[in-house]
Amino acid sequence: MSTLAELGEAELLQRLALFAPPGQLEDDTACLAPDPRSLIVNTDVLVDGIHFSDNTTSAEDAGWRAVAANLSDLAASGVTSVDGITVGLVAPGDTRWDWVEGVYSGISSALKQFGGVLLGGDCSAGTNRLLAITALGRLGPLQLLRSGAEPGDVVVTSGAHGLSRLGLALLRQEVDPASAALNQALQERAIQQHRRPVPRFDALNSLLRCKPANLPWRAGGTDSSDGLIAAVQGLCRASGCGAVLQHSAIPRPNGWPQGERWDHWCLSGGEDFELVLTLPPAWAKAWQIAMPGSHCLGRMTEEADRMIWSDGSTVSGSSGFDHFQTETSGQKKPSPQGGL
Repeated sequence: MSTLAELGEAELLQRLALFAPPGQLEDDTACLAPDPRSLIVNTDVLVDGIHFSDNTTSAEDAGWRAVAANLSDLAASGVTSVDGITVGLVAPGDTRWDWVEGVYSGISSALKQFGGVLLGGDCSAGTNRLLAITALGRLGPLQLLRSGAEPGDVVVTSGAHGLSRLGLALLRQEVDPASAALNQALQERAIQQHRRPVPRFDALNSLLRCKPANLPWRAGGTDSSDGLIAAVQGLCRASGCGAVLQHSAIPRPNGWPQGERWDHWCLSGGEDFELVLTLPPAWAKAWQIAMPGSHCLGRMTEEADRMIWSDGSTVSGSSGFDHFQTETSGQKKPSPQGGL
């Protein structure tokens, strides 16, 4: 199988063009059709050894995860349709073409499922493999901002947490399924969640459909890519609010073991890519009815940047993944509490 150095840049670009609409990569720019809706843009960089690893992630899964991470940010901002993405690829010259082909196949599969096309990008030689993706989408009627939370809002999330962290632990053989009493369905679900996360456009669409008519288009929102506690912390800081959360409402998956480590993975494991929202009570109630699997976590308060449990104890946990504190084992560095 050829390496990138053996192919050369011209041949590489010709092959990559097959993953885009015909003629899309013939020029150095992409033209988006006029649209009255606001354009929302975000960029994520994924680095080999930090965000993905051959030990746990196939090339196809690395491409899928790269797209899913970007599109999750769009969904968590209120984007209802995706225009597409650009991809910046950096790789050593001895990188095999079949790895690059796998990455772009995963990218194409994700775009086919969630919308959008490959609009363009760039490629370069470098000492390490890197994917830099910029995603572009159109805002729906509700712009979700971290600063949109208000005291009295209900804190809700679109699904269970901890699965991606468990999936990584299983792939790394950090946990013994038998001693932890993990059933087979939970193991398979966790590995799938880690390898093929899903941006929650379905949850966003459900949210838009169930808004009570008497309420304005106002809500706070983010996703849980850096962990559930980090997501709520971000909402509190940006909005100048606090939060009271319920221990009994921790969104554990079905079959999830009991124990401090397991609760920590649920709260701070990261990369679950669920929506974390603050909604007026009537809207939160309507969404929980309309969205099976959603969870009510607690309420926002007037005490700025103060997160407590309902028993008065302080909520502690990861403040989110720090890209400048990493290990070399091929994935994100665990926080001091053991999460991603």
